[in-house]
Amino acid sequence: MQIHVVRENETLFQIARLYGSTVNDIAEANEIPDPNRLVVGQALVIPIVGSFYWVQPGDSLWSIGQRFQIPYQELARINGISVNQILLVGTRLYIPPAEKTEAEFNAYVELRESPVPAQLENSARDAAPLLTYLAPFSFEARRDGTLKEPPLNRFQEIAAANRNVLMMVITNKENDQFNDELGRILLNDMEVQERFLQNIINTAEKYGFRDIHFDFEYLRPQDREAYAAFLRRAKERFGQRGWLLSIALAPKTSAEQAGQWYEAHDYRALGAIVDFVVIMTYEWGYSGGPPMPVSPIGPVRQVLEYAVTEIPPQKILMGQNLYGYDWRVPYQPGTTARALSPQQAIQLALEHRAAIEYDISAQAPFFRYTGENGQRHIVWFEDARSIQAKFQLLKELRLRGMSYWKLGLSFPQNWLLLADNFEVRKHSPR
Repeated sequence: MQIHVVRENETLFQIARLYGSTVNDIAEANEIPDPNRLVVGQALVIPIVGSFYWVQPGDSLWSIGQRFQIPYQELARINGISVNQILLVGTRLYIPPAEKTEAEFNAYVELRESPVPAQLENSARDAAPLLTYLAPFSFEARRDGTLKEPPLNRFQEIAAANRNVLMMVITNKENDQFNDELGRILLNDMEVQERFLQNIINTAEKYGFRDIHFDFEYLRPQDREAYAAFLRRAKERFGQRGWLLSIALAPKTSAEQAGQWYEAHDYRALGAIVDFVVIMTYEWGYSGGPPMPVSPIGPVRQVLEYAVTEIPPQKILMGQNLYGYDWRVPYQPGTTARALSPQQAIQLALEHRAAIEYDISAQAPFFRYTGENGQRHIVWFEDARSIQAKFQLLKELRLRGMSYWKLGLSFPQNWLLLADNFEVRKHSPR
């Protein structure tokens, strides 16, 4: 696969010729509604085997080989040139596809409506071949230890058809908010906890869940030890049935990090108990805050580099957003940004004739436009370049894989590059 960034006045026909592809193949791969209308700065995935590299000033066969992890002698052989040949700037070299890395992938599906919209089901069906886990979100715990079930529709069938482990996501949410008092009851009232665990087992057996996943957020700091004790009990009960146990964790950078979102999540203790964790490495830029990238590479790296000192990397799924936000600027506290998919972001840039820029430091695309009544906006979102940067980090740190929040948001480049970079691990049925 090749990532190409559209230049001013460039056409899809010219881009296709450059890479030996076709207009139809590129338009279909990137879900371009009108091949005659591209956005300057838009990142396209070119569906070819391998990629091309154009020689830059200071390059040598050795340095290019190092960059792509190919012996320079092999690079010369593939391109039919001498190992001693001086490379001219602008020379095109073919880079063969790299060996794929085996990894696991999860995706949450947020279920708010009953029946589930067909678009959400179709999104899950399309993504499922590239997933290890499929996670309907969520079963909400109640204070008496019972569960409020989400509508599951055909998600069991989708998971079975694609060898996905069906993940039972359980949250401490009340009235659509994470609730620390609910968490306190579940973790400390042993009678309620016993009922809670038994209800989870009954429900998992009923629907065929094989991973039990707790997304307990904003727990009281004083429930840190109680949460670990609860997970030990859960692991013992679920392990007897051959089920996996996983949890979602806040994005910490130290064991002493203050704040209610962080303090009850003891990376070392919890990581030792569960089979794997999802670290929520997103929402630096969020709907209620000032404009910035949702998952800038620097902070994401900082969290994960700390995480691997406390939890084995083979137990860590990096969290990844499938969305961006559109903020009104200048930002006013109390205002809310609008969430949108990467495809919607590109369409918005097209409508307003806005060029897409790329923040190299954050590894994130953005653009500015002026809307109704002269209101200025800035949009931060994800594209092929930003997701490839995350894939490279995943491979560098040798993590278990990646977990997406959330399906239903169109981002075709992600799935193309996932398939190009990774061999998706599937678990055998139990």
